[in-house]
Amino acid sequence: MTTAILFAFASAGFLGAGVVTAQFGLRTVEPLSGAAISVPSFTLLFLLVSPLLLAGEPVVWRALPIFAAIGLVFPAMLTLLTFASNSALGPVVTSTLGNLAPLFAVALAVVLLHEPLHPLQFAGLVIAVAGAVIITVTRPRDLGDWRSWALLLPLASALLRGVVPPIVKLGLEIWPSPLWACLIGYVVSSFVVLIVQRVRKGSFVVTAPWPGRFWFAMTGLCNGLSLLSLFAALRNGPITLVAPVAAIYPLVTLLLSAMVLHHVRITPRIVAGAVLTVAGVALVLVG
Repeated sequence: MTTAILFAFASAGFLGAGVVTAQFGLRTVEPLSGAAISVPSFTLLFLLVSPLLLAGEPVVWRALPIFAAIGLVFPAMLTLLTFASNSALGPVVTSTLGNLAPLFAVALAVVLLHEPLHPLQFAGLVIAVAGAVIITVTRPRDLGDWRSWALLLPLASALLRGVVPPIVKLGLEIWPSPLWACLIGYVVSSFVVLIVQRVRKGSFVVTAPWPGRFWFAMTGLCNGLSLLSLFAALRNGPITLVAPVAAIYPLVTLLLSAMVLHHVRITPRIVAGAVLTVAGVALVLVG
């Protein structure tokens, strides 16, 4: 359980950082093109180091279709949704609405995988999500009603982020290798985002300023390490524990955003929401 908790915290840290670095990339690169940079960047790096990381790792062909199917939507579709939400709503709202994901993940884990959910864990999950909602409602008023439709982007992202872990868990029971699961998913996702880029722009190569490419490459690294850490956490612990802990990534986003994005202010209500989120995760760990 300790290993699962540590990997879940690592996943939250990398994902929270990735939301902020994407905000820098979005200054010069549109979301869909940013995905065509970030996902293949991590895939290429992973392929380069895979001979070392995967040495001696056996291949279980029965699980390959599961991880390949996951790669069709995760992280490809998740990345597209997150970047589009980041562009429309900003990093804080994107992260906090994304914190609804453990509700979906835990519900499916209990129903499909028959994982136990203790009262303290359930209470902690509800409190953590409440903290996320409190943070979310403090978004700047200048978003305006015309952007309300954009809230569907992070909500769809949260649903996707919640549905995938139980499926990954099923795949890992057949092939207990987070490294292979992550690599297969990223290879398939790279094809998806590059095909989208080719259809939209007529070329697989993104035309963008070098600063934008750099920031999206860094975002790809953060997101990739986050996903790899999440898979490792799922390999070592139940979803009812991993999902709520990994969902604290908005706290990382808030902290980094306040440090490097000058238009983001930490208000008393955001502090209260952050405290509730931390308290909720603490209850999950105790439970």
